[in-house]
Amino acid sequence: MPDSCVGETSPAASPLPSREATVDSSFVVSLLTCSPGEEVYELYGHTALRVRRECNHFDVVFNYGAFDFATPNFVWRFMMGQTDYLLLPQYVEEFLMEYTFRGSSVVEQELNLTPAEAERIALALIEESRPENHAYRYNIFRNNCTTRARDRIEAGIDGRVVYPVRPRRNTFRTILHQYTDGHPWAREGNDLLLGAEVDTLLCERDEMFAPIYMMNYADSAMIDFGRGRFRPLVRARRELLAADPQRRQAAADAQPSVPFSPAACGWGMLALGLCLAAFELRRRRIVWPVDAVLLTLQGVAGLLLVVMALWSEHPAVGSNWQVWVFNPLPLVALPFVVRADVRRQPCAYHPFAAVYLTAFLALYALLPQDFSTLTLPLALLLLCRAVVHWRVYR
Repeated sequence: MPDSCVGETSPAASPLPSREATVDSSFVVSLLTCSPGEEVYELYGHTALRVRRECNHFDVVFNYGAFDFATPNFVWRFMMGQTDYLLLPQYVEEFLMEYTFRGSSVVEQELNLTPAEAERIALALIEESRPENHAYRYNIFRNNCTTRARDRIEAGIDGRVVYPVRPRRNTFRTILHQYTDGHPWAREGNDLLLGAEVDTLLCERDEMFAPIYMMNYADSAMIDFGRGRFRPLVRARRELLAADPQRRQAAADAQPSVPFSPAACGWGMLALGLCLAAFELRRRRIVWPVDAVLLTLQGVAGLLLVVMALWSEHPAVGSNWQVWVFNPLPLVALPFVVRADVRRQPCAYHPFAAVYLTAFLALYALLPQDFSTLTLPLALLLLCRAVVHWRVYR
């Protein structure tokens, strides 16, 4: 799963004051929203909290998006949803340097807090970011850099934050699509791994997992502090860092490019499969290496989906209807299919595959999930292979 908020390991010197340091009530707390970059892990933007205190030049960004690549089995743990992220305190100049380099903008929303509220949030962030407290279990939709920043603000306020009510139009998937617009293979990865749970309409709070949405909600939010009294959550908004289109373009140009889209790949494979089927029917002979490659790819993809559905802590991977098409059964059937092809004999796997693929395609439009672009053409290709075997060996 692509990450929405990425950082690096801690700086050499911590910007935090000691626990014994004297504190006062002059804290200013701001919500920072960073626009997306071009790397896969930068596509979703980022959220952080800035705390400053002018009397002693304290100016620190608390970044919930840090992680350590050196963690043992990092890639496997990330796939299984077992990645622990860190709350990293950074000097504001250090934080802004990364976004300057990649050409992203950083918007600051200064929060309209009482001195007691600002101090409460600041001290909670300082304590949470200490090495013994700074780790948390990351969840892309429920517990990421944006939701943790929101929750920390709400926990420090005397009263409650009231957000504007909006029509339910978005799902998790449609919001992810907005962020991956122009990056079709990143979108394809999301759509392949995420199941039907991400296709339900979201309430306002659920939409706040995305940094830009959180920023827009904060602009209109009010603090209800009792007895019918309200005040805006945001006191002032400013652009700390302007976007640099030239740097953004340079970063985009530096990304490896794929010369074809997922749709072109899927439908192109189907077209080649139909041409091969015509050749095989005319010659009455199956080109068995094609089956070996297709069944291997189908089975490996299916094994990944099943492993994630059964053991991953990632949300929404356990309700994936695409497991009908991509499942591990072809890996089991592979040696029997190849042996039957070599001997020019029928194999029981093909009628079985034709039945379950036909059932999937018949229900395709009715299933409560938006499928990967590759799913339909590949399902048709696999069905075509099963039918060709039946015709050749009939």
